[in-house]
Amino acid sequence: MKLCLGTVQFGMDYGIRNQKRPSIEDAIKILDYAVHNGINTIDTAASYGTAEDVVGEFLKRDLIKRDKLFIISKFTPNALDDVDEKDYKKVINEHLTKSLERLHTDYLDAYMFHSSRYAYNPEMLNALYEVRQEGRIRHSGVSVYYPDEAKICINSDKVDFMQLPSSIFDQRMRNEGVFELAQEKKNTQIHSRSAFIQGLILMNEDEVPPYLNGAKPILRKIDVICKKHNISRISLAINWVKQFKAISHLVFGVDNIEQLKENIGIFNEEFPSEILNEISNEFTNIEANIFMPSLWVKK
Repeated sequence: MKLCLGTVQFGMDYGIRNQKRPSIEDAIKILDYAVHNGINTIDTAASYGTAEDVVGEFLKRDLIKRDKLFIISKFTPNALDDVDEKDYKKVINEHLTKSLERLHTDYLDAYMFHSSRYAYNPEMLNALYEVRQEGRIRHSGVSVYYPDEAKICINSDKVDFMQLPSSIFDQRMRNEGVFELAQEKKNTQIHSRSAFIQGLILMNEDEVPPYLNGAKPILRKIDVICKKHNISRISLAINWVKQFKAISHLVFGVDNIEQLKENIGIFNEEFPSEILNEISNEFTNIEANIFMPSLWVKK
């Protein structure tokens, strides 16, 4: 498994605490440090505020050759909802062109639908596949949220790339056989996101907002395990995802270079498997409204 640097924080205030995005210059320094320290994969999206523009500015400065990088972006959410089937390709190409212009590149290594329900629409998947065959994208797929969506993608001959959520809190993909199916089929590159659940896993109990009170006892359990084994929450979060061979990349975001250095160091550490077994048993059935931001009811 390798690391993939996510860029949502570079384009908008993001996370459960609405962390402020770094300046463009600071974001470029983070990108530069990442690509010169073993991370050549960068994830962005049209819906991440100005993130594509920031990555584009980085690419424009030619601090590393484009062919050394693997750049991922995502189609604007819901943008095919009211489009006639015959126009799917046209609209996808229009949005792709805009992303490529913002990114200052003439191709993407991967381009995904950002609306996970599009996984259920074979015509949409086929349209994206046909755009891929035209050469401006190398891989195509879907950023999914649910195991059924993931399985559809793995079983589709039009999809060879997918992003999905997986974390200590959210073990659905493993529990429902997604990783097992992916290893059996061996035709879909899988990137895992949301290891930190927008920072929830790293929060002190008194920082947790009232609408996520259900997370507090879980965080207490995590602290007990961390203290018992003398490890950090970040290490626990990263290494739980790292154990799955079906996942090629772990997508993570940072606000500054110090966080980046810490995460790279932790990712490269050895980690005892018995701790991971303990995590799997302890946190296997957490309610979705705790680990899925789309279900958070903020008051």
